[in-house]
Amino acid sequence: MTFKAEYIWIDGTEPTAKLRSKTKILTDTSAELPIWGFDGSSTNQAEGHASDRVLKPVFTCPDPIRGGENVLVMCEVLNIDLTPHESNTRALLRPVAEQFAGQEPIFGIEQEYTFFDGARPLGFPVGGFPAAQGGYYCGVGSDEIFGRDIVEKHLDNCLAAGLAISGINAEVMPGQWEFQVGPVSPLEVSDHLWIARWLLYRTAEDFNVSATLDPKPVKGDWNGAGAHTNFSTRAMREGYEAIITAAESLGEGSKPMDHVKHYGAGIDERLTGLHETAPWNEYSYGVSDRGASVRIPWQVEQDQKGYIEDRRPNANVDPYVVTRLIVDTCCAALEKADQA
Repeated sequence: MTFKAEYIWIDGTEPTAKLRSKTKILTDTSAELPIWGFDGSSTNQAEGHASDRVLKPVFTCPDPIRGGENVLVMCEVLNIDLTPHESNTRALLRPVAEQFAGQEPIFGIEQEYTFFDGARPLGFPVGGFPAAQGGYYCGVGSDEIFGRDIVEKHLDNCLAAGLAISGINAEVMPGQWEFQVGPVSPLEVSDHLWIARWLLYRTAEDFNVSATLDPKPVKGDWNGAGAHTNFSTRAMREGYEAIITAAESLGEGSKPMDHVKHYGAGIDERLTGLHETAPWNEYSYGVSDRGASVRIPWQVEQDQKGYIEDRRPNANVDPYVVTRLIVDTCCAALEKADQA
């Protein structure tokens, strides 16, 4: 029996990588998925005179678009000597996740995105602008909500694929939405988020609409699009002191800039200090403060345990990168505090 395996990978486009995919026909559903090759000179991952690159399957799930025995396959990109390609950020996350696995870090990532109909956001009138933002957030009604049919189909596709998707909501600008993935481990949340992004683009294709992760899709007095990253360890889920340690560790020394410069291209356009953001070049944390770099939810302070929300990552951030940075910074600080 033949089946289709859609091999998906992250290319080398800068400053923001793109998703690529192609289909392999296989005959044995019980066999390990094979490595495959592709033309890296067409994906900004090789020169034409030595263009071969390797796709190594690392995560597989059911394909909800094609159905049946067909699968989606997340791949790492390797060089022909089977070492990680320089664009392979997943390979950098793996050892950090393993190093701090004993702390049981988990993530929930809120992926914001914007639908476009041609050159304008879905719901924007031709040649003009809609009413000011405010009523669209978690709204209902055809005068405020645009693209719900696509969003619902995407949600169904993610659930059918077995992804750890945990919710959806309309955002503050017409045509802007959010889905959440997690809480799960660093590698799992990242693999699932990349597949969910691929499914978003693929689902929107069928409606002749495009989706973008541009962090500031409309200039001016409109909210940008982020990927708020919620994080906790076992110690944080058990006590408030660890919450404060984690929040303060993200603001120590050069850490704020070390993180922000890898939190997505165009971050200075989104993190302006307005529209529920902190300035990109300042660090702060606070309880229930959506104008802070890191928010401690009110119920976390009340319960004296839980998680923190890093509100700085852009919608176009690489989840392999943001989870690696947060685990490396916060878990190291918690380990040090535990040994003191």
